[in-house]
Amino acid sequence: MKPENTAKIEFLSRSANEGFARSAAACFAAQLDPTLEELGDIKTAVSEAVTNAIVHGYPTELGRISLRLRTFPDHVLEITVQDWGVGIPDIQKAREPMYTTGGEERSGMGFTIMESFMDAVRVRSRPGRGTTVVMRKRISLRTGGRP
Repeated sequence: MKPENTAKIEFLSRSANEGFARSAAACFAAQLDPTLEELGDIKTAVSEAVTNAIVHGYPTELGRISLRLRTFPDHVLEITVQDWGVGIPDIQKAREPMYTTGGEERSGMGFTIMESFMDAVRVRSRPGRGTTVVMRKRISLRTGGRP
């Protein structure tokens, strides 16, 4: 299905850029007129995906992260977060709640949180080549319609 609108942003894997990515995704999603709850869900999921890329994708060096945002018919928002870092050797294990490779200060709940706030989450990864997380959420049509 062809997207109705698209944007792509690339930034360094600095922790300060997590907030930037979160805000950019919220601004892009605003065209679908989400509720405050939906906007909060989107921002939280983006935060988790970008933080994973920063902490786990590039544990010892700076790298680049891509944030791609697309809208589709029926008010569907798709968010892709991609890095070219170390990759995930076992995606199934990484998606288990409480599993982390980030040390004691990490909860291991990133993928679980993404899954709870989005309608669909797909993860592709190749060790040494990076990880791509694709998240989708259908934004509800509010009473009164949209322009």
